[in-house]
Amino acid sequence: MQVREIELALPGLRIAARAWGDPALPNLLALHGWLDNAASFDALATLLCGHFHIVALDFPGHGRSQWRPAGAWYHYVDYLSDVLAAADALGWTRFGMLGHSLGAAAASMIAGALPQRVERLLLIEGLGPITGAVDDAGKQLGRALTERANANTKAPRVFADLDQAVAARMRAGDLSDAAARALVERGVKPADGGLTWSTDPRLLLASPVRYVEEQILAVLRDIRAPTGLIVAQPEQPYMPRAAMDARIAQVAGIEVARLAGTHHLHMENPQPVADALLKFRAAAA
Repeated sequence: MQVREIELALPGLRIAARAWGDPALPNLLALHGWLDNAASFDALATLLCGHFHIVALDFPGHGRSQWRPAGAWYHYVDYLSDVLAAADALGWTRFGMLGHSLGAAAASMIAGALPQRVERLLLIEGLGPITGAVDDAGKQLGRALTERANANTKAPRVFADLDQAVAARMRAGDLSDAAARALVERGVKPADGGLTWSTDPRLLLASPVRYVEEQILAVLRDIRAPTGLIVAQPEQPYMPRAAMDARIAQVAGIEVARLAGTHHLHMENPQPVADALLKFRAAAA
């Protein structure tokens, strides 16, 4: 089914998105990972759009969406407001969410905080955000403040052509050419001498504050939507098996599939991921 490019007007921001499927089907808001964009769902959406009406957002500062205003920063919690505002702009009171990595973290937190709005939760490589240790709070804050003070001192990187940008994205994210190319084609813009990233460089700055693990576990316990989670094997180093299992144990009735692949397995080998997501859907029906 042909993809449709759409725009959503959020308070103070214009958000770009891609849509697939019949609007009469169950709605699914797709949320990409950090420094990715809506194109990360291109392959997967073509396998799911016979079952769902899918709208994949470019988060603010990513892809073709606007950057946050000058003087603003990218606080994790603001992504949650962005998602809810996007759903409101679409006219969706209750909706499902499909999230990868950062998008999965945001989706799971919304589902726990506002369970009345979420009818289905499909997660890939994420269940709540990365947390920090209490004793590291001062160090984390100091790093963030220092980085913000020097935020505009680095010139943007310019690539001679698309292939050069694709090669750089492959190295940075352990991606195949096809997966990197999908992200890069939506994630660059013209610059003097070639192309540069369309992502806001402020996205690379350290977060000033992180949740502690006990807070995340409390939010996850309040999820009420039927939930399916896909975890790549081997696990990512920032979320070891024991930590992820502890989070999984908080979500009543969650279904978990562990599939061989990398962090971007939904792009590199989408068919097993689609099969697992549709199996979750059937179990929740």
